[in-house]
Amino acid sequence: MSTADQATETTNPFENESGGYRVLTNAAGEHSLWPDFAEIPAGWEAAFGPETRTACLAYVEEHWTALAPAATTGQDLHS
Repeated sequence: MSTADQATETTNPFENESGGYRVLTNAAGEHSLWPDFAEIPAGWEAAFGPETRTACLAYVEEHWTALAPAATTGQDLHS
């Protein structure tokens, strides 16, 4: 692994174990781990956090039980 790859790997905000995170959800019921400092993108809303990366991953494990998007099941979770 090159030095550049190592620097990218250690500074990726989605992999920072000590960073703050939120869990975002969209209308299809999909979940996303999102750095707390980053703006929430259009079409997503905060469902949990800010909290530790570990706590956010535990939230996703507990709450995202149906991996098929709601669009394929006929559900709209944000209405």
